[in-house]
Amino acid sequence: MILQEQTGMMESIWQSLTDSFGPAGPFYAIAGIGIVLALVAAPLLLRKTKDPVDRLNFRDENIKDALVDLRSDTDDGRLSRLAPYLEPGSEAEMSEVRKQLRAAGYKGASAVRTYYFARAIGGLLGLAIGLIFFLLIPENPDLVFAMIISLLMALLGFFVPIYWVKRSIAARQENIANAFPDAMDMMLVCIEGGQSLDQAMARVGDEMKLSSGPLAEELEIVSQEFRAGKDRITVLRDFADRCSVNDISAFVTVLIQSTTFGTSIAQALRVYAAEMRDKRLMRAEEKANVLPTKLTLGTMMFTVPPLILILIGPSVIQIVRSLAGLAR
Repeated sequence: MILQEQTGMMESIWQSLTDSFGPAGPFYAIAGIGIVLALVAAPLLLRKTKDPVDRLNFRDENIKDALVDLRSDTDDGRLSRLAPYLEPGSEAEMSEVRKQLRAAGYKGASAVRTYYFARAIGGLLGLAIGLIFFLLIPENPDLVFAMIISLLMALLGFFVPIYWVKRSIAARQENIANAFPDAMDMMLVCIEGGQSLDQAMARVGDEMKLSSGPLAEELEIVSQEFRAGKDRITVLRDFADRCSVNDISAFVTVLIQSTTFGTSIAQALRVYAAEMRDKRLMRAEEKANVLPTKLTLGTMMFTVPPLILILIGPSVIQIVRSLAGLAR
């Protein structure tokens, strides 16, 4: 008896939704309930936990801020409840995703979870946008067409974070590559002035904060790892892996070879800095040589059609008028 009453209630709800919103009414209702539940659960999932560093007493707040910024394992507890569902199960995949996010500038331990959560939320938002679009149409839309468009919007929202991370990686690498020759020159001046490699990197990192924030951040991490007593070769290789820039990888190879064979670091840096300046000039010349081709394409697209319209337009009008007169 109870089962029959529940079945009748479900059928009446289904019929009322169909009468109000068309054949896709139940589908809209289920999607709306899912969106409401996601909005209710989002504040609980995004709640941050207190950082253990806050429990320490610092006389200088700048030291505390620097310590927090340089930590590569910063985990604020965000989305920790969903970690088993968001983080990859394979260690190799987890390492690859973390490497990509670090190359994009997201170095926190919770970055992987946030990345996958953003992809999931993007897909749900795209699905919701597609459903709302068809819900606002006065006429009853085709259910199959509505589902196809909604799925396409969901795929678009799912891939937006991937595209954002790739663009961030490219922009960060370009910033580092453009600023690295200047950093090499300053590092060479510091070493020739009597400073060690550790002191030179720390000084250059402090000087590069205004011109190149990503490079200054990486150099600061390197100097802090040197001070902590980490192996020099390991620190340099980690520096190259984090930046993922060919110039820095070659620079690290030069430093490792100089350290291994006992040659002068200043002499190696002088030669390599000259090569870096030449490479930057070659990149600028390459972009300048490509510019006329791009301008030619733009000129053809935006100049030739109006010119043809101006030259041929009056003749076309006269021909049309003549044909109209003959027709009469």
